[in-house]
Amino acid sequence: YVLCISVLVLIACSGGEDTSIVEQGFTRAEQQLSNQLKAVPEATEYPRTIGKDGKLKVTRKNDWTEGFYPGCLWYVYEYTNKEDWKKAAIKWTESLEPLKKMTNHHDIGFLMYCSFGNAYRLTGNEAYKDVLVESARSLCTRFNEKTGCIKSWNYRKSWNGKDEWFYPVIIDNMMNLELLYFATKVTGDSVYAKVANRHAETTAKNQFREDYSNYHVVNYDAETGEVLNQATCQGFSDNSAWARGQAWAIYGYTVVYRETLDPRYLDFVQKVADVYLERLPEDYIPYWDFDDPSIPNAPRDASAASVTASALLELSTYLPDKKGDEYKNAAIRMLTSLSSDKYQCGKSKPAFLLHSTGHLPNNSEIDAAIIYADYYYIEALIRLKNLIEDKAVI
Repeated sequence: YVLCISVLVLIACSGGEDTSIVEQGFTRAEQQLSNQLKAVPEATEYPRTIGKDGKLKVTRKNDWTEGFYPGCLWYVYEYTNKEDWKKAAIKWTESLEPLKKMTNHHDIGFLMYCSFGNAYRLTGNEAYKDVLVESARSLCTRFNEKTGCIKSWNYRKSWNGKDEWFYPVIIDNMMNLELLYFATKVTGDSVYAKVANRHAETTAKNQFREDYSNYHVVNYDAETGEVLNQATCQGFSDNSAWARGQAWAIYGYTVVYRETLDPRYLDFVQKVADVYLERLPEDYIPYWDFDDPSIPNAPRDASAASVTASALLELSTYLPDKKGDEYKNAAIRMLTSLSSDKYQCGKSKPAFLLHSTGHLPNNSEIDAAIIYADYYYIEALIRLKNLIEDKAVI
């Protein structure tokens, strides 16, 4: 749906990596993305996944994934510096502006920071900054002082159809905090960062097990802040380690450390990353849930690998020692696998990557090509390029 990067193998060697590998990937990216822009010419539909029939499936402005598509366009523009990609990225980004007032769920961070965040970073357009600040204001309406965190979903039944979730908070919500930190930096108003810090602290306290794997969902009592139950929605079981949930946590707490420089979070995120890394299969692409009893026949999740690779490349820069090298090399191993024929779609499907798992318990997007896998994959490639060139990763 966006494009298919046919990257060869990313080579890690003492002294540096071969930048021509990334160059070849983006050459292929331009070719495929050009085809996709012809297939989706108007900014009213946003690529999401590929159906079993091999055809593109899109969403309109009623889901949580629309921001990833313009985000990919911005990354291609960042790499190529070509005006055509900038024009396309602007078109699909600005079409999302009405969502800045959205308050009915927490995913405004995904929607607006992946699109307008990259737009502002690469253009400096003040109008984009204003959209982001209003988006952050909308997200803050879902914060509850009693619970100390941002409500993810509204009232719903649990995955078993029996338990009731009145104030559910999911680990994915950690990905929205970057929008809040941004708002404080550009406005000088500390309220946004305070909400982000409180959410990160509460989540670290209530959403993680003793081994630093995490629960997908924590359900709170909105009146008392009490934890009512810890469960899953998209994982194998309430007490299993859902791979993408762990990836969201690694990425989210890397951002929290970047923005707070609190050493507690640097220590915490390493423990969260280590429990993920120690359970990976040989090719460093996780099974969708580390505790699925059908492993090694369980589906993989390329999206979790993409998110984690991007996060570890940033995290490695905060640890200028053997630990940093360990994370950087792990990320490169992930990207090497993702860039291989096994995980690349080739010309068969209009996407970057194969073998992601969206929502297995709901029988949705299993062993699929999914837009957020593509977004974090290309973000990781940009970050790797920056590391190779000794530039800031973000």
